[in-house]
Amino acid sequence: MERRRSFQAEAIGHLYLVPTPIGNLDDMTFRAVKTLKDADLIAAEDTRNTQKLLNHFEIETKQISFHEHNTQERIPQLVAKLQAGMQIAQVSDAGMPSISDPGHELVNACIDAHIPVVPLPGANAGLTALIASGLAPQPFYFYGFLDRKPKDQRSEIDSLSQRPETLIFYEAPHRLKKTLQNLATGFGDDRPAVLCRELTKRYEEFLRGSLAELAEWAATDTVRGEFVVLVGGNPAPTTTATTAVDLSEPVEVQVDRLIAAGDKPNAAIKEVANLRGLKKQEVYRTYHHLDEE
Repeated sequence: MERRRSFQAEAIGHLYLVPTPIGNLDDMTFRAVKTLKDADLIAAEDTRNTQKLLNHFEIETKQISFHEHNTQERIPQLVAKLQAGMQIAQVSDAGMPSISDPGHELVNACIDAHIPVVPLPGANAGLTALIASGLAPQPFYFYGFLDRKPKDQRSEIDSLSQRPETLIFYEAPHRLKKTLQNLATGFGDDRPAVLCRELTKRYEEFLRGSLAELAEWAATDTVRGEFVVLVGGNPAPTTTATTAVDLSEPVEVQVDRLIAAGDKPNAAIKEVANLRGLKKQEVYRTYHHLDEE
């Protein structure tokens, strides 16, 4: 009863999007701890990982798994619970929900069902790395993970090569070497870049240099930890990398417009997916009319 009163005993539930620390548990906010304690249920990307956080802050709220492999199954269940008046907090393993992590589809489902969505501010790896990188902090362009397939990744990099903003990518350690090589090939060896790993942790590290220098480091050193990769923007773009997209247009028109501007099809599909907040596979299926079959 005490927990329900803290939410003013509202008839309809709220979805609370709660950021979690990206390394240092001291970065957990008072509001985030209180929200997780007061919630009726926590939807967690990995319940085992989140349980460690809950134990640290003596949070006893029950969890339910919510990750990329059970999204379609879980969303109707969570929406029904919210409509019944439950207060649900959604967390990913680290950082902001929905930013290269689960959450976006649930947010849209709640919006469609007229369920209030409440975002909490907190830790984010991309911005944390940006402000200490030494590269221009604004404007910046957050891209997240590049495609894992080499051919598609090269197409994406090619479509980004003329952007003047500081670019922010995420990358796993076992893919870092090849990704840096592709970035150096697509953007030029001399483009300034920064590698950030172990952010907010004891062995936090920033490696600064040209893309060629960082690619050489990754090829000769033991690469550990998740990375934020920041790349300086093109100081003298020769073409406009991305044509402005009108979100009121159909997906097919947007993709065709980007292809006409010089993007490769896969890069255009991912760009439209990013701009519309959709999964790349959704845009791919819509563009190729696969859902009509």
